[in-house]
Amino acid sequence: MAAFKIFKMEIDILPEGIKEWYLRLVQPVVDFFIKLELNPNFFTTIGFILTIVASVLFATGNIRWAGAIILLAGTFDIVDGKVARLSNRVTKFGALYDSTLDRYAEVIMFFGLAFFFVEQDMYIRSITVSFALGGSIMVSYVRARAEALGFECKVGIMQRPERIVYIGFGAIFHLYALSFALFMIAIFANITAVQRIYHVWKQENEKKEAKKI
Repeated sequence: MAAFKIFKMEIDILPEGIKEWYLRLVQPVVDFFIKLELNPNFFTTIGFILTIVASVLFATGNIRWAGAIILLAGTFDIVDGKVARLSNRVTKFGALYDSTLDRYAEVIMFFGLAFFFVEQDMYIRSITVSFALGGSIMVSYVRARAEALGFECKVGIMQRPERIVYIGFGAIFHLYALSFALFMIAIFANITAVQRIYHVWKQENEKKEAKKI
């Protein structure tokens, strides 16, 4: 469960029940693609291309269409991993390829949003996009660096699925909803990065204490 526990409280950004429902919904699609024996990297690439399309739509003011395509791209992001695991085609290159395109996809998506807000003279919102992008990149970086050092680091209240859902549905509903979503990401993505740093610090201290016993 995505939860924030640093100050002894829990905040559910995206309820676990919704995640499980959506995973069950896309399972038949995953099974179909497994039968076709398509390479998981194919879905990663399709998701990336869709994000580029959504970014162009954001930049040109087609907000609702952009939101719908972002959600579709997010679905492909789920499908590639599930296909890889269920078909026993998980590779180190595939993991690197997926992570790299995910980061580029977020940069491109936020660039499209920032371009739109600047064009509309909404400078405060464009600054919010910058903070949201910075937090999103740091969330991923902290996890990657922590896992490279041998720590588990999957905690956080604003991980990639939450960010995609917030932006996608926010854009579909209304510009104000999108602005609110970006404001939430700007705050909670950066909190998540700090939360992960704290999580790793706690793990290291626990290992030190265990050695003393």
